[in-house]
Amino acid sequence: MNLRVATAALVLGLTTLHAAPAQAANILPNPGFESGLSGWTCSAGAQAVASPVRGGASALRATPQGSDLARCGRQVSVRPSSAYTLSAWVQGGYVFLGATGTGGADPQTWGSPGAAWTRLHTTFTTGPSTTSVTVYLHGWYGQGPYLADDVVLDGVSGEQDTSAPSVPGGVSAGGATATSLDVTWSAATDDVGVTRYEVSRDGGSPVAVTGTSHRVTGLSADTTYRFRVRACDAAGNCSAYSPEASGTTAAGNGGDGGLPERVLVGYLHASFANGSGYVRMSDVPQEWDVINLAFGEPTSVTSGDIRFSLCPAAECPGVESDADFAAAIRAKQAQGKKVLISIGGQNGQVQLTTAAARDAFVESVSAVIDRYGLDGLDIDFEGHSLHLDPGDTDLDAPTTPVVVNLIAALKSLKSRYGDGFVLTMAPETFFVQLGHQFYGPGPNGAADPRSASYLPVIHAMRDDLTLLHVQDYNSGPIMGLDGQYHTMGGHDFHVAMTDMLLAGFPIMGDADNVFPPLRQDQVAVGLPASVNAGNGFTTVTEVQKAFGCLATGTGCGTYRPRGVYPGLRGLMAWSINWDRHNGFEFSRSHRAYLDGLT
Repeated sequence: MNLRVATAALVLGLTTLHAAPAQAANILPNPGFESGLSGWTCSAGAQAVASPVRGGASALRATPQGSDLARCGRQVSVRPSSAYTLSAWVQGGYVFLGATGTGGADPQTWGSPGAAWTRLHTTFTTGPSTTSVTVYLHGWYGQGPYLADDVVLDGVSGEQDTSAPSVPGGVSAGGATATSLDVTWSAATDDVGVTRYEVSRDGGSPVAVTGTSHRVTGLSADTTYRFRVRACDAAGNCSAYSPEASGTTAAGNGGDGGLPERVLVGYLHASFANGSGYVRMSDVPQEWDVINLAFGEPTSVTSGDIRFSLCPAAECPGVESDADFAAAIRAKQAQGKKVLISIGGQNGQVQLTTAAARDAFVESVSAVIDRYGLDGLDIDFEGHSLHLDPGDTDLDAPTTPVVVNLIAALKSLKSRYGDGFVLTMAPETFFVQLGHQFYGPGPNGAADPRSASYLPVIHAMRDDLTLLHVQDYNSGPIMGLDGQYHTMGGHDFHVAMTDMLLAGFPIMGDADNVFPPLRQDQVAVGLPASVNAGNGFTTVTEVQKAFGCLATGTGCGTYRPRGVYPGLRGLMAWSINWDRHNGFEFSRSHRAYLDGLT
């Protein structure tokens, strides 16, 4: 052992405070050696002594001899996947405290306390199949005797727990929006500890939560719902359900997720930083109607298991706590804003190649939505997430697994959360409007199989799609309905790309195979918020010229749209962070413009 390193570790261990988990009392039998060494297995040099002791009548005294470290240990029953704190008061030369058989990283700590009683402590979490561990103390080679007293293993006993928690009280449902209700209740009690609550809506399958409140999202406007709650412990014992409480959602705007007539959609860099600066949820300006949290990403490309966490403080100084983030989301929703989890982005490749990945996607996305009480989901698949297999040419009946499984997953989420679920998509032009020329690998297999591979997803979800905001940036030239190529950065590009969505277009130029038009209220124009945000930045003047051409039929340039679209919904920007970096030019200019349209 390197004593210099060990001494530094000891100093750190004795000066750092660790918060012990709220668990049961000491589950270690004969912890103070009041019954001698009963239950402990010790080396020959160990004995129970009457003095010195820290408390009670006895303590352990053990003397290392040669290669014998004077080890004393005992086995104790524990629970799988549970947290424990192990501590002991020690005296003398070098003393080690630890546990083995934990099913994970076995803990050990040590000290050289001398004549003063000093507390050693460490923590560990048992593995998923661990039912017992061995707690031990020992000395060190060539060192004098050590003493130990009042050994504590603080955690849940492995003895069988058959007692259910009490029934939660005070259940109520309030905080109504058009699509959500806040269910709250008072804490239940249990002889070991409550580990979760289960909230059932209208007698349906329960949703598990850890706190004493739950925001239920995806509800229909002006509708009454009934809720009941039960408490469960780690052993799977659950209380009876509470009496039902009812709540009624607020009146909404029909089937469009309760959004205003004209919207600004912005992406918030919540999980990473890229030079634009971190923006706390509470600091998102009021101009934004939809806030997309960027990004939820998969544990691997094909797992379907989506995870989301806030940007680390080292990367994003000033990042709020998870609790403050969740509270700020609720405050935004109370103001009528919609907050969605956006999946994918440039780095988050998601390929749902199997049914298992599809199901993992549904469950993991639901977990993120439920964790923060979000209003829905944004699909921002880029790169190689989607493609079309050879021969997959029927828009109404796709066969490529990554497309079929994504459609099934989105339908499942929509069904789970109901009419109030907000579903948006942000594909690149390559995956949508390029379909006017190329669709998948093409008849001779020479085209990029990713070409226009979003089209069957959009088409299948068109009745449930709240907003499509194609990224009119980071794009190559795209052929419009006029047979001409249009280049990003000017108003004509936005007019031509948006016109294709609202008028429909023949796939690969085939008049018998048409992507049907979307509703006007389903379409917004996707833009960079500043010159730093992406290639294809368009000035405020050019953006508003394009929107005016589409929505009013006036001020058009070279490209003339096939119709006038007064219901065109609004604008999307990458991103809220880049907009702040650019002095809020995008949000303030375009909010005022959209509000001024009749």
